[in-house]
Amino acid sequence: MKQVVVIGKGPAGVSAAVYAVRAGVKVTIVGKENSALKKAHKIDNYYGLYGISGDDLFQNGIKQAENLGIALIDDEVVGVGFNEKLTVITTNGEIEADAMIIATGVSRAEVPIFGISQFEGKGISYCAVCDGFFFKNKKVGVLGSGKYAIHEAKELLSVTADITIFTDTKELEENVPSGIKVNTLKVKEVIGENKLEKIVVEGNVLDIDALFIAKGIAGSLDLARKIGIMTEGNKIIVNENMETNVSGVYGAGDCTGGLLQIAKAVYEGAKAGTEAVKYINGLK
Repeated sequence: MKQVVVIGKGPAGVSAAVYAVRAGVKVTIVGKENSALKKAHKIDNYYGLYGISGDDLFQNGIKQAENLGIALIDDEVVGVGFNEKLTVITTNGEIEADAMIIATGVSRAEVPIFGISQFEGKGISYCAVCDGFFFKNKKVGVLGSGKYAIHEAKELLSVTADITIFTDTKELEENVPSGIKVNTLKVKEVIGENKLEKIVVEGNVLDIDALFIAKGIAGSLDLARKIGIMTEGNKIIVNENMETNVSGVYGAGDCTGGLLQIAKAVYEGAKAGTEAVKYINGLK
């Protein structure tokens, strides 16, 4: 049976899943329960609801998906790619998809390290599988302390043996493979002339050729970059049918920009779910 895989458990993701499963295809939702909706104290601006908390509305959505027989996997997505099919890569394995919907929201915080934006594309990267090749046998670093950072460091093992994870004072969430160094000092800035050359940590200045940003959980832009989805600023570019430039991959919700509201996310999820079913059934 053909399958739609939805990345993200918020309003856009659940809405997409509901419309897809009701159209008769298998649907799996994968992700952690880190939706921005859960942080809302009270929802008063959504049609038909008054005074419900964001967390309660979120849990209602999860129950709705479960009642419709949608599979929900509580796992962190660390990458997407192509094998024979579209593939969602998690910390515990891989899930194949005939169509994929990215509904992971959008990062609302910048990396507060001086020089990061200045050297983007000049040593600062957000995708190890995309850019690691350009730093073969060079000194590279990964900024982060979670499973996503460790995944990115593992990706780089195929191109260089000189890899350091910079945790920026945070504790690592799990052990790292042998040969990967770990630096737990506070990261102050990155410096260079025409390209990244050094990273400044508390009490030390270290040579570095590339730094891969992987703080927290992989967001929509992180995933998009891994398979060549076009982005602009902080959003995934989609057309009126929520299609990205990559065949079979759709975006919905906050990750597409515009009004960051539940009403928009639910509409875009419904549209993405409907269009994904048309795609896998050969109707597009």
